[in-house]
Amino acid sequence: MEGWKAFLDERERLNLLRRLSPSSTRGPAVVVRAGREYVDFSSNDYLGLSSHPALVAAAEGALGRYGVGAGASRLMSGDLAIHHELEETVAVFKGTEAALVFNSGYQANTGILPALFGRRDAVFADQLCHASQLDGALLSRAKLIRFRHNDPEHLERILAKHRAAFQRALVMTESVFSMDGDRAPLAALLAVCRRHGCRFMVDEAHATGVFGPQGRGCVEAEGLTGEVDLVMGTFSKALGGFGAYLAASRTVVDCLVNSARSFIYTTALPPVVIAANLAALRLCLTGETRGGELLERARSFREALRGRGWAVGGDSQIVPVVVGETDIAVNLSRSIEERGFLALPVRPPTVPEGSARIRFSLTAAHTDGHLSGVLGALGVG
Repeated sequence: MEGWKAFLDERERLNLLRRLSPSSTRGPAVVVRAGREYVDFSSNDYLGLSSHPALVAAAEGALGRYGVGAGASRLMSGDLAIHHELEETVAVFKGTEAALVFNSGYQANTGILPALFGRRDAVFADQLCHASQLDGALLSRAKLIRFRHNDPEHLERILAKHRAAFQRALVMTESVFSMDGDRAPLAALLAVCRRHGCRFMVDEAHATGVFGPQGRGCVEAEGLTGEVDLVMGTFSKALGGFGAYLAASRTVVDCLVNSARSFIYTTALPPVVIAANLAALRLCLTGETRGGELLERARSFREALRGRGWAVGGDSQIVPVVVGETDIAVNLSRSIEERGFLALPVRPPTVPEGSARIRFSLTAAHTDGHLSGVLGALGVG
């Protein structure tokens, strides 16, 4: 109970801070709170596209043409041509027959799984899968079985033990894990799925725009395009917009249009948002984003931290500095905040007990000065 009290007390402190001094302005890498600038290392705007002129211009054009809101759900009168244009572009981007746009990553994962799986089925999920994936599995009423993080051999064993008891089965993972920043062994997991007659779902939320040729994601980067049954991702991170997508077969997408409750029973995303998402995808497809450069800078940042003894994980643009106890993470976050850097602590229950951390999200907008400055604030010179 003392650990929970500390967690709740600190959460209330942060909530109070946000209420009293919200960000008055936001740039690609800098926020201003209570009149002071902070370099933001907690943003998921990995490519700095949220303020890119192409996205801003696309949103302004859509605002003039369509107005602010879509006005209704997609299955009523809110289904606009621009929604379909985005879905067609996503299908090309991900190399699938079709795609479906959802209002958020959470709504995608909690809508897809209950629509496709039920009581007679099972979902086998990596133990570090995102909360939205696990909630989707629970809502489906399928049996949820966890396998050890990034461990295809353990998945093989539990499938050999349990698969025959269920009608359908899904294996579910993230391609880049949001709290650890590491990558899933997609090819090995897919091979296990095929041997045991399972569908395979990959959440590319933190890989879209960064990994693979033209930012198409880890599935593409590993040569698995067309092999993964369900590829989900978001527009709200590296693509700088909002919403999510599922790229899959035409049969699956048609099924979801008529059965995914989080798609059916919600107002469609505003055309302004859709237009910005389209602009971001077009930047990727024309090669104007440079995810590879971001990953190389993250590698150098990670090596600098390790060289001074910090416990650092990941192999992506997400760089967690694991310090262990909650109090240490909170105090470290406060210390670097005093030096002008915003990197918030991540604590249980979001991560396992004893693995509290500072999660650094590197973006293309961070300069060499930003990186050297935060390294100095951490005692890395």
